[in-house]
Amino acid sequence: MNFPHQTPNAPVARRDEPVFANVMNSTLASAQNWLIDHSWPLWLHEGVDWQARAFHESLHPDAPDSPPPAFRRLRVAARQTYVFSHAALAGLPRAHEAVELGLAFLRTHARQRDGGYAMRFGLDNAPIDQTRDLYDLAFVLFGYAHAARAIDDGVLARDARGVLAFIDTHMTHPEGGYRESLPDQLPRRQNPHMHLLEAVLAAYVSFADPNYLDHADMLVDLLLDRLLNHEAGALPEFFDETLQPIRDPEARFPVEPGHHFEWVWLLDSYVRIATDAGRPVRDIDIESAIRVLMSTAERRGIDPANGLVLDVITDDGAVHQRGFRIWPQTERLKAALRRPDLARTDAASCLALLQSYFRADRPGLWHERMGTDGPIAGLPAPASSLYHLTCALLETTAI
Repeated sequence: MNFPHQTPNAPVARRDEPVFANVMNSTLASAQNWLIDHSWPLWLHEGVDWQARAFHESLHPDAPDSPPPAFRRLRVAARQTYVFSHAALAGLPRAHEAVELGLAFLRTHARQRDGGYAMRFGLDNAPIDQTRDLYDLAFVLFGYAHAARAIDDGVLARDARGVLAFIDTHMTHPEGGYRESLPDQLPRRQNPHMHLLEAVLAAYVSFADPNYLDHADMLVDLLLDRLLNHEAGALPEFFDETLQPIRDPEARFPVEPGHHFEWVWLLDSYVRIATDAGRPVRDIDIESAIRVLMSTAERRGIDPANGLVLDVITDDGAVHQRGFRIWPQTERLKAALRRPDLARTDAASCLALLQSYFRADRPGLWHERMGTDGPIAGLPAPASSLYHLTCALLETTAI
């Protein structure tokens, strides 16, 4: 797998300038080396519980002898199935076996008689939490869709249809969108709907079933008409039963700039896929939403001291949570690659900022969080973040 040169709209150098091209090529080569030669092999070797036929929740380089979490999560099984599907496509040893392991876990331990999937498991892989969670179910569909591109498995299309059928049958909400979980709970969130859009787009690409695009149309309409707060120019994270934003005593609502960037990338993906399929799209509305999401995240969601994406702000731009997790940095990179015309920081610089999280002492691992003074030591590297890193670094090959 090669990471070709990309040409984002850098503010300090034109796309055709050799200096910028050299910087971008060098940065991409380093990213290729880190992901393919270090991170994927490390997680295949240490992140797979080959004996128990499951995936580890995290790796802890600062405390390698510490006991692992006493549970496994559905989302990790699904996300690692996605990650190792791409590792298999790149030809990494044992990656195909890891994909098959992930599929077996999803089908044997996670899937239940009602067609839903348990949310959490003990280290013996037996379910310990039978919640049906929309966020997790979206990733099960996502995992099946990507596995279908890596291995020859004749029932993956059926598996994927079953996940979406369960969601439609049991989790449709009368006020629009889907329920957060079964049993039902509040608050409702935009995040599961966002990842369900990601999943149905992946499923359409893999299986060419127009039903997935029907769902993508609905989810994009939901964002444009119900979730995105056009007055504030921001996307709330939490909603009540009727999809009204949940506000604090000062009438503000929390905003995650990383999700703004993620939606920019997803909306662009939706337009490309739907247009290629000959579907009409709400071009003007989508472009307006992309510009609002990108502008708000760039103007209000970046810490001026270090250039990193903040974890949480409020809709008026106040800092709600001054921290810097790794995943928002991956989503900023994806948005900058897709919409360099709207990015205030070029993709090469976004990638360099992301690489500042990579651990020099353990190639293939990362610091999950940064503080105002640099990396926060002593934290494990969660397996769930490898999905974000894989998606972002693979995006550099897709433009």
